[in-house]
Amino acid sequence: MIELKNIRKSFDGRTVIDGATATMKAGQCNLIIGASGSGKTVLMKCMVGLFEPDEGEILYGGQDFTAMNNKEKTEIRKEIGMLFQGSALFDSLTVEKNIMFPLNMFTEWSHQKKLERVNEVLARVNLKDTNKKFPAELSGGMKKRVGIARAIVLNPKYLFCDEPNSGLDPQTSLVIDKLIKEITIEYNITTVVNTHDMNSVMEIGDYILYMHKGKKEWEGSNKQIIFSKNQLLNEFIFASEFLRDAKEMRMLEETGKIPNNRNIDEMIGPENLPKG
Repeated sequence: MIELKNIRKSFDGRTVIDGATATMKAGQCNLIIGASGSGKTVLMKCMVGLFEPDEGEILYGGQDFTAMNNKEKTEIRKEIGMLFQGSALFDSLTVEKNIMFPLNMFTEWSHQKKLERVNEVLARVNLKDTNKKFPAELSGGMKKRVGIARAIVLNPKYLFCDEPNSGLDPQTSLVIDKLIKEITIEYNITTVVNTHDMNSVMEIGDYILYMHKGKKEWEGSNKQIIFSKNQLLNEFIFASEFLRDAKEMRMLEETGKIPNNRNIDEMIGPENLPKG
């Protein structure tokens, strides 16, 4: 579990994070969403130690990360996996060596034990026998899966994903979302996802923190977001007419006014369907 308590962060006198408080639990996908400039990326960087908050506490399993010395922070970082927005693979290294990189940094395992672990995580992300390929030989979705494999190779307690679906087509994005969700539950990881992808919000958002101008504007689950009356949140999530219609339909389904299994000809009437 990660707890944020009254986090504040400013740059050159400009407040970027203004008193953010949240609790992100293990075994669920915790999403941070918000428009560009809302502070969500800065908040995530504070959580992993790239930025130091001006005020507040960041607790990992009850331990205040902000009050730790460098040695203590290193121990926490060993329990953190990171999936970067562009995957951040080393172009000159094979898939195998990319995934082995954290093992070389943080363990004294034998090469054989490292290789066995690499093969385990490759199999978990459905990339068995891709060890000797280079990043240039992989599709965008495959690169993301290699990034996930590298992020979990040390069996982390915490997994941070920065825009995991950036640059992917909708179908591949769903595959990545499903994989992140499965791994989170399977290993009971506290997963934190920074995203603009509304499909991710609705599919895997066990907990959603909506940031607006540096403040926590709303928090809740993907079930609760459908019924939210927060105007700023609704304008951000359901910006298009299509999404507003989808929200209304989902609300009707959730309240039982339209059964989930009702097909389209029942909803609009067969007489209105196109002929032929």
